Amino acid sequence: MTATTVPHNLLTDNPALYEARFPDPDRLAGRWTEDCLGRHQAGRRVLDMGCGTGRDAAHLHGAGRSVTGADLSEAMLTHARTHHPGPEYVRADLHGFDLGRGAFDAVVCLDSSLLYCHTNDQLDAFLSSCRRALAPGGLLVTEMRNGAYFLGRTDLLDTPTVHTFTWQGTVHRSTTTLTVDRTAQLLRRTRLWTADDGSAPVEQRSAWRLLFPQELCHLLAAHGFEVLELHDGPGPRTEPPWQEGRPPGDSTDADRLHVIARLTTPH
Repeated sequence: MTATTVPHNLLTDNPALYEARFPDPDRLAGRWTEDCLGRHQAGRRVLDMGCGTGRDAAHLHGAGRSVTGADLSEAMLTHARTHHPGPEYVRADLHGFDLGRGAFDAVVCLDSSLLYCHTNDQLDAFLSSCRRALAPGGLLVTEMRNGAYFLGRTDLLDTPTVHTFTWQGTVHRSTTTLTVDRTAQLLRRTRLWTADDGSAPVEQRSAWRLLFPQELCHLLAAHGFEVLELHDGPGPRTEPPWQEGRPPGDSTDADRLHVIARLTTPH
């Protein structure tokens, strides 16, 4: 059976399927983010850019924050409003947004969402938007794949990985292959979805920008941010699992990169 290639993200278009594929009962990303905000004494007003299904935004709301969750996917926003109420959910684009000058004490951008800014212009637009949205001294908290990990390493590349899970009585299987596009500085992902319900396979293609730690520091400084923490752990997707109270490390060698920066030069 020939696979159908779809222009949209299958998981983004099906939020319940996304949460089944990536369950997070302990809200690890939300707990890590709240710990970061608390340690650096951020104010209550938080913008979660690329909020997805709203799980982390709702966790921060439950911790006493005044949260706005923003995403480009209407399907995700509808799911978030229904299943993870509390925050205000709005439609906004990572590549440039204006949700009020100085309206937030922190901007949060989790799960490699920042890396959907593929070009330098898109990265500049995102950071300019964050700078505009933050009050003086506001925080940017983000975690993402680490571009430096792929310097000389191929263990995550070119070999398909398979994950199987059951959702609504149907067994779903994703076969994912990662490749590096060195010219574009992108990590490209091809994912083939199959299910045991007889539906046609679906092939999905996406990509993340590969950012290196010092490159990211340079970009942040150019937009008026001081880097407070830059490390590969602890964080919501590091091994061993993140735990509150564990001090941040100083390595940037692992697959994930965690960054906390403070706005020192507002618009």
